Amino acid sequence: MSAERRANASKIVAVVGGGVSGLAAAYELTRRAPHETDAPGVVLLEASARTGGTIRTERRDGFLIEAGPDSFISDKPAALELIKEIGLEQNLVGTNDAHRRAFVVRGGRLRPVPEGFQLLAPSRLWPFVTTDIFSWPAKLRIALEMFVPRRAADDDTDESLAAFVRRRFGREALERMAQPMVGGIYTADPELLSLRATMPRFIQMERDHGSVIRALLKARRRAEAKEQGGSIGANGRAARGTSGARYGLFLSLDAGLQLLTDRLAERLPPGTIRAGARVESLTFDEATRRWALQLGGGERVAADAVCLALPAHASARLLRAADPALASELEAIPYASTATVNLAFRRADIPHPLDGFGFVVPHVERRRVIACSFSSVKFAGRAPEGHALLRAFVGGALQPEMFRLDDEAMRRAALEDLRELLGVTAPPLFAQVSRWPRSMAQYAVGHTARMGRVRARLEQLPSLRLAGNAYTGAGIPDCVREGRTAAREILEAVTGEP
Repeated sequence: MSAERRANASKIVAVVGGGVSGLAAAYELTRRAPHETDAPGVVLLEASARTGGTIRTERRDGFLIEAGPDSFISDKPAALELIKEIGLEQNLVGTNDAHRRAFVVRGGRLRPVPEGFQLLAPSRLWPFVTTDIFSWPAKLRIALEMFVPRRAADDDTDESLAAFVRRRFGREALERMAQPMVGGIYTADPELLSLRATMPRFIQMERDHGSVIRALLKARRRAEAKEQGGSIGANGRAARGTSGARYGLFLSLDAGLQLLTDRLAERLPPGTIRAGARVESLTFDEATRRWALQLGGGERVAADAVCLALPAHASARLLRAADPALASELEAIPYASTATVNLAFRRADIPHPLDGFGFVVPHVERRRVIACSFSSVKFAGRAPEGHALLRAFVGGALQPEMFRLDDEAMRRAALEDLRELLGVTAPPLFAQVSRWPRSMAQYAVGHTARMGRVRARLEQLPSLRLAGNAYTGAGIPDCVREGRTAAREILEAVTGEP
């Protein structure tokens, strides 16, 4: 072995954070064949006692409970590719073929989202005309979107989601549909959320077609012509009659999403993961071009490269000494805190037919929950026969006071809303609260410009990379993509090989 290869083989890469981003990065760093002796050593440092981050699956009394995310979307390929790569393809499950629709609360009732409505706008006209979610003046204003002038081609200002929807569709479209739908994804305040950073396809629709509705109608006609009617779901069968999200694209794992993070952890070489290892500080030595990681308890770890797979505010804390400018940019990324309340019932105790995958709640309705997923309807195997599992979401950017409730008060609040909206009067078999403080990065107006400045700082530190949900996407596929990309860039910096 050459001296250069021996030098590479003795190098160490530290991954800080054992969520799905950090696990994907560590997997990518260690998946080289054993004969590739120039591969660096890898250590994954996780502050808590377990890996997986917000992905946590539990079994209780025959129920399969997702405390964090319960699915991922397949049109972003990174998660699906990784699942196939690590041998979990046979564990994939799609959403239930029946009841592929969502509801929106209006006036204390669950109203079905019109078939073909895509977050901000309709792609089918008759279901939109007949819905009772919007008033008739609002329907007229939404329809007039096709005649609203597009923004000037040279206007490149970052627009909030709220400003975009009001400008093109009117106030009621924002309050009754866009805010709760997007809130269910980002738990965000639409007045602050950057459309460019979260949903740039709507900007492109306006630019290319002069109208979002016109673009959606054209896309639907093309799809129907190609598939001879209906959209095709993950199982290859027609999925007409769906509403809200494109549910045919949502996938999970039969034993829950923790199967993914557990399998990634199992694929790492023995000794790679160090749980209970909290990094207290991070410094960079210009002379040796190495990093020093100070752990709780006084231990120090030296590394030639570091991947910080942490929330942006946690990475900012570690980088204050090494790069104050970068730390300042990361600290400025806002976060929201959310909680899930999983509630188990006997099916006979829920009067509502549960003929959908769940509901979202507009902020103007002044409810305690922001959304609720009918988990046992959405995916098979989530509840025993004759039972139902519901998952309520609490908190977010618009209702931070709800997150501050203690567990019992949060359970009561969720149950009060379910009593009023679903007719539930019987107590649940159990109600389990899971809290995720400062877990949801908020892509505020100016986020893409901030990411440009972050990338510029990282160019000066090729042995440092960031991964997580705070940068270029909040979903599991985004986190997997970022983790693996960070690992490849670190390998190139450490070994000199692409």
